[in-house]
Amino acid sequence: MYLTIRSLVLRVTDYNDRDALLTLLTREHGKITVKARGLRRKNSPLVGPCQLLAYAEFTLFEYRGMYTVNEATSLELFRDLRRDLTKLSLGTYFAQVAEVISQEDLPNPELLSLVLNSLYALSCLGKDEMLVKAAFELRAACFAGYAPDLYGCHICGSQTPSLLDLSGGALLCKEHSAGAAGIRLPVTPGMLDAMRYIVYCDPKKLFSFSVREADMERLSSLTEAYLTTQLERGFQTLDFYKSLLI
Repeated sequence: MYLTIRSLVLRVTDYNDRDALLTLLTREHGKITVKARGLRRKNSPLVGPCQLLAYAEFTLFEYRGMYTVNEATSLELFRDLRRDLTKLSLGTYFAQVAEVISQEDLPNPELLSLVLNSLYALSCLGKDEMLVKAAFELRAACFAGYAPDLYGCHICGSQTPSLLDLSGGALLCKEHSAGAAGIRLPVTPGMLDAMRYIVYCDPKKLFSFSVREADMERLSSLTEAYLTTQLERGFQTLDFYKSLLI
């Protein structure tokens, strides 16, 4: 049986001397693993559309429960992204997060759109890396089922909270933060406005917000800490990206 889909390559893994396994993120089928025969051969026609972070149209052949790439055509390779190592490493981090929170055979078109839009923002829109990173991380946390409660202090409802409980995903005001358990990070009014925008905005306008320079780095650190705390894991791709900033 043949299947034609458009998907983003999240990971490429060597299978043997000639072939590779691709982890793809699709709209209709969620995350799927396919074999790309001959991909590791010199001058393989699959090299372009089957590389990491390539968005392509694949024609797959299914045999005994395993998909094999029959044909592939590149749709978007994000070439400008590939010319900048820090942006490329950040995009690779996005792909690893998507792989972790997506599921086999469970449609997740919103997640695919988030990753594609984030890569496009880095590659073509010239958006600030920390802004794109923060927006991706918080939105990804929401898609993974960990949307934070950003209304106000979760104890008294105060609209001037000062901390975010990373484990509970809840805000705390200064009065009710004393003695509270868990890891908590400071939240300024500007950071809170940005977080509320990221969580509740139209997906097409995700990167249409601004943050004061003084708050941008703290926002990026906060969303990173929140996502990794909720997922209870770190990411080697994130560590590599951060090593390039030193």
